[in-house]
Amino acid sequence: MVRFVSGIALVAVALAGVLLLPIVALRVLACVVAALAAREYLEIVDTPIRAVVLAVALCWVSSGLMMPAAQLLLMMALLWIAAEVLVANHSIAQATSGVFGAVYVGMPLGMLVAVQALQSWPATLLLLGTIVVSDSSQYYVGRMFGRRPLAPSISPKKTIEGAIGGFIFGTAFMVLAGARMLPFNGYVPLIVLGILVVGLGICGDLFESRLKRAAGVKDSSSLIPGHGGVLDRIDALLFAVPPFYLFVRNIS
Repeated sequence: MVRFVSGIALVAVALAGVLLLPIVALRVLACVVAALAAREYLEIVDTPIRAVVLAVALCWVSSGLMMPAAQLLLMMALLWIAAEVLVANHSIAQATSGVFGAVYVGMPLGMLVAVQALQSWPATLLLLGTIVVSDSSQYYVGRMFGRRPLAPSISPKKTIEGAIGGFIFGTAFMVLAGARMLPFNGYVPLIVLGILVVGLGICGDLFESRLKRAAGVKDSSSLIPGHGGVLDRIDALLFAVPPFYLFVRNIS
């Protein structure tokens, strides 16, 4: 019951943010989510949590539409590594781990806001809906037909059959809904986009599972009752946003 109520609350907050908030407020909300998720990542990998500041900065810059964003982001990351190594006297491994966490969390969440700025809420809901349909299909198809494990050393419950179900239903949703929610450029681009979003979403889920298994933890935190942490809820989304953002930017 707690998990169900928490899930409904999460959906309500996400929908309210996407449908009601202006872009500036949505950028602020994305930065808050980035801070929470980055903190969880940094605690999992035992890296100084001040890199949360970099995650927020990367999220804010990525959520804008200015052209020199890539160069600015690279400069910020390099300066952060230099400060960590030369001023804080941390190892290069620690410094780069913190920067990776900031990039891993901050930039995709910023890109998600940029998607909304480029094509409004239908595009954002299309991406979120594809991830939800894919995740749900993986779970139910896996329970009904799953026989062969997908990645037994990382996530024993995931199956190849479930992943196939995720690809079929997630891509179908992207194609059918995308033809109505995005400027139509043919079905082939939407099929390719759907496969990329679903496939990278599965990779994102497995990536976070690998992080937690290496750290010996079940959830990234206990912030959300019945669901674990923020990172647990957005792991698939973080990997899936970049190709979707690039597609939307190209057609805008």
